Amino acid sequence: MTRTPLATTLDAYEVWFVTGSQNLYGEETLRQVAEQSQAVADGLGGLPVKVVWKPVLKDSDSIRRLALEVNGRDDVIGVIAWMHTFSPAKMWIAGLDALQKPLLHLHTQANVELPWADIDFDFMNLNQAAHGDREFGYIQTRLGVARKTVVGHVSNPAVLQQVEDWQRAAAGWAASRSLKLARFGDNMRYVAVTEGDKTEAELRFGVQVNTWGVNELVAAVDQVTDADVDALVEVYLAEYDVAAELLPGADRHQNLRDGAAIELGLRSFLEEGGFGAFTTSFEDLGTLKQLPGLAVQRLMAEGYGFGAEGDWKTAILVRVANVMGAGLPGGASLMEDYTYDLVPGAERILGAHMLEVSPSLTSAKPRLEVHALGIGGKDDPVRLVFTADAGPALVVAMSDMRDRFRLVANVVQNVDAPDLPKLPVGRAVWEPAPDFATSAACWLAAGAAHHTVMTTAVGIDVFRDFAEIAKTELVVIDEDTTVRGFQRELRWNQAYYRLAQGL
Repeated sequence: MTRTPLATTLDAYEVWFVTGSQNLYGEETLRQVAEQSQAVADGLGGLPVKVVWKPVLKDSDSIRRLALEVNGRDDVIGVIAWMHTFSPAKMWIAGLDALQKPLLHLHTQANVELPWADIDFDFMNLNQAAHGDREFGYIQTRLGVARKTVVGHVSNPAVLQQVEDWQRAAAGWAASRSLKLARFGDNMRYVAVTEGDKTEAELRFGVQVNTWGVNELVAAVDQVTDADVDALVEVYLAEYDVAAELLPGADRHQNLRDGAAIELGLRSFLEEGGFGAFTTSFEDLGTLKQLPGLAVQRLMAEGYGFGAEGDWKTAILVRVANVMGAGLPGGASLMEDYTYDLVPGAERILGAHMLEVSPSLTSAKPRLEVHALGIGGKDDPVRLVFTADAGPALVVAMSDMRDRFRLVANVVQNVDAPDLPKLPVGRAVWEPAPDFATSAACWLAAGAAHHTVMTTAVGIDVFRDFAEIAKTELVVIDEDTTVRGFQRELRWNQAYYRLAQGL
């Protein structure tokens, strides 16, 4: 079977830039429309996803055909639309109804400043996006089209940032729609929040979530050669500060070799199956020699999604966040709120997991260590030990609310951690917005999960765009949140999403 390494990059994607007009204005005006729309598209040329200009659309059939072409191209992840002149919106009905990719409505114009002394009616006919985009906005709203609207000139950095955020969200959506997720074993026994409707997840997000027996993974590990283990150990020695007891010839070196074999076997299984995300469970390890720790950490850092204890919903979020943050500093990781520092006015949250936190959250050199693990009943696992860098971050959870999925996001600030000499895991310490008590009360009110994705690469605006594209509920806890307002939003959302499903 062919092995295909996972790609976590935006390089293969593109978005199409389309411009609306009509045949009423004559060839000279349409020539100017085309030139100016190309200039606007060129103004988006520095964004992380390639913007491809398309000829001006002037009739219903060409709009519909373009939408169908976009739908059929896996590399085209969205459409940016601008009504340069006046494009009667009834000609957009069939195309918008057919379009199945994310849409951004760019409300802009060719000029930054108006040439007041030279404006005549020919200028007005050519430069009437203020007119045409309102017509386009009406038909999008009437059809119930999910889209992002960005207002302003493409020379404005704020406009470019909004378009980039949408591009990243569209890339996350594209990755979700093609994602295959392997569950090794089931979720942790008796746990509620890691359960969920996998069929609905495929319908809503496009993710294929299926289960393989852990001994199928064991079989892949058993195929690993000593030479491959030797080579990977050399990588570990070069990339990490390796504890002396794990070095070649030392007492615990076999633990490191066993961890390397698990990484190689797990990687081969994922690559051969075309998987971009996976879960494990400490309650279902088969004959694996140790709970995968180092392997999971390194695979997440390369872009894979992961959820511990069978938590496939968090594995989806980690993969999506990794794609959306491609090329940016920082990373994405499984995270779990573990314990609190409740000093009044200086409350902090200590987050970690048994082993599986991605080193993409730190710019420091992690230390590779081995320690006993009191659960799982296996050999002592190897793991990378580090603290996430201080700086802005976001934690996002996905919960199954029976009739829908709910995303809950908290804007947080990672801070420098005190010394933790007896906590040999990857960890992060953060202060949540707007304050600890409000954040925790709202999180609990929302029924948000204890597992999250922590991302230090993308912020809340990208996740807002992703939720809009996915037509999925998102509630946000940030500096403007109050408990009373948040509770009202939850009640309103309950009514809205019930009604939005129809009969």
